[in-house]
Amino acid sequence: MRLDKYLFCIRLLKSRTLAQALIEEGRIRIDGRRVEKVSEPVRVGSVVTLPLRGAIRVIRVVALPVRRGPASEARCQYEELGVDGGDGPQ
Repeated sequence: MRLDKYLFCIRLLKSRTLAQALIEEGRIRIDGRRVEKVSEPVRVGSVVTLPLRGAIRVIRVVALPVRRGPASEARCQYEELGVDGGDGPQ
């Protein structure tokens, strides 16, 4: 599944356009690799790192959604591995 579609379907971003913009900025990583193509494939087991709402989210792909369903269904498609709010030691 395309990365932009995956992020939209699991409801981390409100639109595919927003997902595409974030990807094209080069701010998303899959398994530690920087991603710049919106068509980059996401597979079950992939670890996706992305900045979102002032924090860095790290998620593991558990399943590939068939559609953009309700939030409860979307949350079952990934596992949250961590959120870094950026408030580390200064």
